[in-house]
Amino acid sequence: MPRYLSMIRVDESAAAKGPSDELMQRMGELIEEMTKAGVLLDTAGLTPTAQGTRVHYEGGRISVTDGPFTEAKEVIGGYALMQCKDRAEAIEWTKRFLKIHEEHWTMTCELREVVEG
Repeated sequence: MPRYLSMIRVDESAAAKGPSDELMQRMGELIEEMTKAGVLLDTAGLTPTAQGTRVHYEGGRISVTDGPFTEAKEVIGGYALMQCKDRAEAIEWTKRFLKIHEEHWTMTCELREVVEG
């Protein structure tokens, strides 16, 4: 079965206050359901970009830049690695994940199939 990576993009300034207790409960329930269904392989949130580092390669040279990154508005705030029968199933699980959030959240999940081999 194919694996899919859902990269969860959030508006970092809007998400700064973090998830509510109610959201964390709903998220825990969904994660448990996905795990029992054998779909969820791994998931986690990521630290803010202020705690991140970018390693860039260009023209044979490497540069390292520590956060925060002022130009970053929408950032990857977390991810989920899923194993689904097809892309349609991966999309459905991703929709369910987005729907458990309150209306004040602005999020986009970029869903990509993992290349095997």
